[in-house]
Amino acid sequence: MPRISIDPITRLEGHGKIDIFLDDNGDVKNAYLQIPELRGFERFCVGRPVEDLPNLTSRICGVCPEAHHMAGTKALDAVFHVDPPPTAKKLRELFYSIFFATDHTTHFYALGGPDFVVGPDAPPAERNILGVVKKVGLEVGGKVINMRKTGHDLIQMMGGRRVHPNWGVPGGVSKGITEEQRKIIEEKGREAIEFAKFSLKVFDDLVLANTDYVNLIKSDMYAHKTYNMGMVDAQNRVNFYDGMVRVTSPSGKEHAKYSPDQYRDYVAEHVEPWSYLKFPYLKKVGWKGFVDGEDSGVYKATPLSRCNVADGMATPLAQKEWERMYSTLGGRPVHHTLATHWARLIELLYATERWVELATDPQITSKEYRVLPTATPTEGVGCVEAPRGTLTHHYVTDERGIVTRCNLIVGTTNNNAPINMSIAKAAKGLIKKGVALKEALLNKVEMAFRAYDPCFGCATHFLPGQMPLEVRLRDERGEILERLTQNL
Repeated sequence: MPRISIDPITRLEGHGKIDIFLDDNGDVKNAYLQIPELRGFERFCVGRPVEDLPNLTSRICGVCPEAHHMAGTKALDAVFHVDPPPTAKKLRELFYSIFFATDHTTHFYALGGPDFVVGPDAPPAERNILGVVKKVGLEVGGKVINMRKTGHDLIQMMGGRRVHPNWGVPGGVSKGITEEQRKIIEEKGREAIEFAKFSLKVFDDLVLANTDYVNLIKSDMYAHKTYNMGMVDAQNRVNFYDGMVRVTSPSGKEHAKYSPDQYRDYVAEHVEPWSYLKFPYLKKVGWKGFVDGEDSGVYKATPLSRCNVADGMATPLAQKEWERMYSTLGGRPVHHTLATHWARLIELLYATERWVELATDPQITSKEYRVLPTATPTEGVGCVEAPRGTLTHHYVTDERGIVTRCNLIVGTTNNNAPINMSIAKAAKGLIKKGVALKEALLNKVEMAFRAYDPCFGCATHFLPGQMPLEVRLRDERGEILERLTQNL
């Protein structure tokens, strides 16, 4: 069977390739996303003191260590049966809002944005962050760099390090902030709001004003009617740090709303021999394979999913943009995968607004930022919304606090099945007999996964897995002598 390989896939966190298989007529029969890396964190967390896990699991990824650190810290609260004081919760959410704004900036301008800002048909050498800067100007490039620098500076100020923070502890955080630091955080937050507004204007001018791009976003080959998942507050508005997990059906009807520690009642995990990534699905619907619709347990957990499950945003400027997106795209829910980029920018605005709200909260500089745990450790679940989706850390310990079991459901893991489905549907819509197989066309296949902003370093934990592997033995002239494969 003829095969087209996109190897390696580009502009993502981690490594992978896409194999597209054609039938005898030259049309796409199926396509698979293969991830040739194993991280195995669920296994080597076992036997460690549970207090180590927020710092250990943050090493899964250098892009979003703050998400793992925060989910792990919340899991410690549950393991040690301690409720952090209000100031600790507000400090954590402030820290997390700064991280979220920084991370979404990275994806839009460096990973996903080049396909729209520079263009999906642009030469590969231009379709990157440098091409974006060339297109929008050096001044704008400076704003992007400054936004990321600001975020990492503040993360270091609060969390101890620019990457891999060492701050969260059971019952709170290891240190608070001074009034002088608060003023800096507030000032930078107000600048960040202006940056988020500017980024939405860039999206308006370069994407929404381009009819071809709008048609691409609305095209059926980039659409999947799945369930959606995201965390919401008491008013069913988007919240990244805390709340209930809400799941809505493809038609927008509420399917479930549960506390994170109840996740096992609602989410199960399927495995395939050709991938180290697990495939979570809705337990009460069941695993029906890589299909969408009301009868399939496949769900998405993306920025667009969070917007779909929520009844609105919790800050005023983001709420206006949320309403505008749905008005433009025909109402809730929206199933157009590429619209995730728009939702991500709305979340960027929300994160910066929430950043300023928390930085101006009278309690934020209080010295009461930790409660010491006294209970015997047992078991706990910590959950946050990572930029890439709902992130769950579940730890079980013995009476000494040594981890006996660890389960991680990562944002990208939630989206593993829909990512594979999106790649296959895009490939079937783009690759036809008689259509020239150009690089730009294959890039449009890659655009199907980039909208999810996947992080495969975070997501690959299943062991044992049957890794798809191809080894090519070449002579000194580079000619293939032998090809060895497994699980291909």
